[in-house]
Amino acid sequence: MIIDEESYLAHYGILRKSGRYPWGSGGTQSERNQTFLSTVDGLRRQGLSDTEIARGFSTPEHPFTTTMLRAANSIAKNQEKQANILMAQRLKDKGWSNVAIGQRMGLNESSVRALLAPGQKDKADILEATSNLLKSEVEKRGYIDVGTGVERHLDISDTKLKTAVARLREDGYTLHYVKVEQLGTGKQTTRKVLAKPGTSYSEVFRNRHNIQLVRGYSEDGGRSYLGLQPPLSISSKRVGVRYAEEGGSAADGVIFVRPGVNDLSLGKSRYAQVRIAVDGTHYLKGMAMYKDDLPDGVDLLFNTNKSKTSNKLDAMKPLKDDPDNPFGSVVRQLTGPDGKLKSAMNIVNEEGDWGKWSKTLSSQMLSKQSPSLARAQLDFASERKRQELSDILKLTNPVVKQKLLLEFADSADASSVHLKAAALPRQANRVILPISSMKPNEIYSPGHNNGELVSLVRHPHGGTFEIPELIVNNRNPEAKKLLGTNPRDAVGIHHTVAERLSGADFDGDTVLVIPNNNKRVKSTPALEGLKSFDPMTYRIPKDSPIRKMTAKQKAFEMGDVSNLITDMTIQGANTTELARAVRHSMVVIDAEKHELNYKQSAIDNGIAQLKTKYQGKANAGAHTLISRASSDLRVNERKQGYRVDPVTGKKIFTETGATFTNRQGKVVPRTQRSTKLAETDDANTLSSGTVIEKVYANHSNKMKAMANEARRAAVSIKTTPASPSAKTAYKKQVDSLNAKLNIALMNAPLERQAQTLANAVVSQKRQANPDMDAADVKKIKGQALTEARLRIGARKQRIDLTDEEWQAVQAGAISNDKLKKILANTDAERIKELATPKAALLMTPSKKQRALQMLALGYTQAEVASHLGVSITTLENGVNEGG
Repeated sequence: MIIDEESYLAHYGILRKSGRYPWGSGGTQSERNQTFLSTVDGLRRQGLSDTEIARGFSTPEHPFTTTMLRAANSIAKNQEKQANILMAQRLKDKGWSNVAIGQRMGLNESSVRALLAPGQKDKADILEATSNLLKSEVEKRGYIDVGTGVERHLDISDTKLKTAVARLREDGYTLHYVKVEQLGTGKQTTRKVLAKPGTSYSEVFRNRHNIQLVRGYSEDGGRSYLGLQPPLSISSKRVGVRYAEEGGSAADGVIFVRPGVNDLSLGKSRYAQVRIAVDGTHYLKGMAMYKDDLPDGVDLLFNTNKSKTSNKLDAMKPLKDDPDNPFGSVVRQLTGPDGKLKSAMNIVNEEGDWGKWSKTLSSQMLSKQSPSLARAQLDFASERKRQELSDILKLTNPVVKQKLLLEFADSADASSVHLKAAALPRQANRVILPISSMKPNEIYSPGHNNGELVSLVRHPHGGTFEIPELIVNNRNPEAKKLLGTNPRDAVGIHHTVAERLSGADFDGDTVLVIPNNNKRVKSTPALEGLKSFDPMTYRIPKDSPIRKMTAKQKAFEMGDVSNLITDMTIQGANTTELARAVRHSMVVIDAEKHELNYKQSAIDNGIAQLKTKYQGKANAGAHTLISRASSDLRVNERKQGYRVDPVTGKKIFTETGATFTNRQGKVVPRTQRSTKLAETDDANTLSSGTVIEKVYANHSNKMKAMANEARRAAVSIKTTPASPSAKTAYKKQVDSLNAKLNIALMNAPLERQAQTLANAVVSQKRQANPDMDAADVKKIKGQALTEARLRIGARKQRIDLTDEEWQAVQAGAISNDKLKKILANTDAERIKELATPKAALLMTPSKKQRALQMLALGYTQAEVASHLGVSITTLENGVNEGG
């Protein structure tokens, strides 16, 4: 079984007049068509399948596929029919009777009537008309997309489009398959491109950003590449700055906003992460929150840890030299009904956004806790996946079952590499804000119980010494006034707590808030070696020849030192050694922003010696399973898709065999990026041998085994053909599904065009700023794709199946191929709901035992019920059985 992003077959030309294929040499076009059709017909009568016939027409130089055979058949039949219509019409124009025409052409009288019937010539002309349209579009646009979904915009069948393309290839037009990165997923989309005669693949690839749809699209009427309107700019006269000497450090990154000022509205939010243009040259970056006691004449009060200067703009950031993206961030602008900006607030995140973030526990944090806690949370995660697989295996529809199994396998493979564990009870993502009147050991967190103990974890996470333990105080008046009595996803803390959180500030930094009355999450005292340490002591003098760190270097260096800290912690480094590594990480994280000498920091903190001790050598990289899991590994370039080994369920990839000449003039295989953990069958091969690594290796191997089990089950499924009687009985539902599918599939070429346009924009941005780090590139990709979809009109139209339509599917009224297309364009959860047998959900003994364990650990009934896949009522009845 082959699994692919987009299945396609390359057509190499059909019925060429050059005599490339063994039929049709010599004679008129009609004679060649008749020869070909009679040859194929004769072979079919002899019992040969289309696959066998196509194989017989193949040569080593020019393979011939069943798709090409069908296209050749269609071309020949259309040409023959068109010739017959023209002859019948000419004879009719001469006054011949239908009987006489039939005798002349060897047809019966009814066949002649059919040839002369109104509209018959129009039908026969569709191929010619479609071919002419495509030819015209190629002439105008150079390169056009003729892939899946284009036929729906032309309102013709897929076969007619393919046949028209094949006809043009007979005339020398070229067909190429060009891969374009999917900016949302990182995978590849293949565009099927028709170009002028003589156009090479390399030319199409170089101009892939110019590939267009058969139908044109309107431009955006003056909007920027990324869809931003020029931001409203606030006069610096309305902005106050509270510097470090004035207490600004205690709220570094917070922008207090005067309530009721229209052009500074936060919409429906009380707080938001924003960017605000000032004087058209600079901008403020931070967390905006309303405050009603600002000084007279000040509508914005910006808090900073910078020292006071004569020019307040020095405390701000210069706008980037890019009108499409002046803040370097993905923002949402607030507009009125007329589409014009109504607020200077450019929102990055707003109240409610942070609470939606993932609630899993990263290996970076959990691997530094006790093995028993890590094992418990990883077991919860694997049990949830096992239950999901069990539910899918119970499904009865073979096509649905196969699709969901393959999707499950992909998600299990991802879990085996990412190593994320289940969240702890009532764990929550929260953005931190400063409350000056809070005590250093308190937190304002209305989502948690007053008086309970909570632990705060921030990423990047250095170790247990960065986990403050705080008491919830939801009665603080100042916090209630600033954040409200029920903020959706913000917490208030004393500013000194942020220092413990690996140097967090208040410009949008987030934490995991974990209830911890039972002390399961361990915390250790802050490292003595970090007290009073100021990374700014490594600032490079202005006239120094020392090279400044770039964004790309920062990403590499930060990953390197984070891996070192992880490896050191796992292997039992002492607090003095950890303090050295953490000090260096504090310099690295600010080195680009504040121009710090990170190389001198590495020397002063003995990083080479630490790497030798804990990673093997001074220039070594990741050393433990936790740090090596997602490390890059280059593998030979692979073709899209994979086969499944029916015995093991493992993926089998096929290499492209592509090569290139490197800078040394040596021909080497072309490679692609993967990860070390994804490429090994046993996670233990990446372990240094510690107990915590064994815990994670077992979890990873469980996930890999489940993925293989799901794929093995998927390839063993036998599908059944559609039922003609069911199609008749459910005609209304079939027609409805066809209409919904047609709308959904019309988005395919629009999405491909949007991806191409977005890639062009990203390419321009990267060329203009080659030092962009991975995080900035990711932001630009998301921004560009969103805007490109708006311009092109690409929008995923989900198919919402009704119960009656599902009955039609179950009865076999829909073909397997069409059902696969429907499933690819509908909500997976809705399909699971429809397809899952409606048996009573009972509490098995193992589920009851797990439920009691989770409830004892502090999970709510809702959390336990969700984990076990049962209702709260079933949970209550199950755990209370037998007293």
